[in-house]
Amino acid sequence: MTQKVLQVGTSAAVTIPKESLKTLGLKVGDRIRLEVDAKRRVVRIEPLAPQVNGELLEWTDAFIKRYRNALDALAKK
Repeated sequence: MTQKVLQVGTSAAVTIPKESLKTLGLKVGDRIRLEVDAKRRVVRIEPLAPQVNGELLEWTDAFIKRYRNALDALAKK
């Protein structure tokens, strides 16, 4: 596949075809890690794991502790 480097303001951009986004599990707005291997002249793109809010983790832990018995009973059904 061949893509063209485009001007976007004072930066440059390369578009990612829809099928490639689907293969990578990416959508517009997702955060990625971009690595450049200058020696080989290769750019590597990989999705970043979604960030989880610390408050959500605390709430989830409290919920599990509070309802442990009920959750265990449901798991056995």
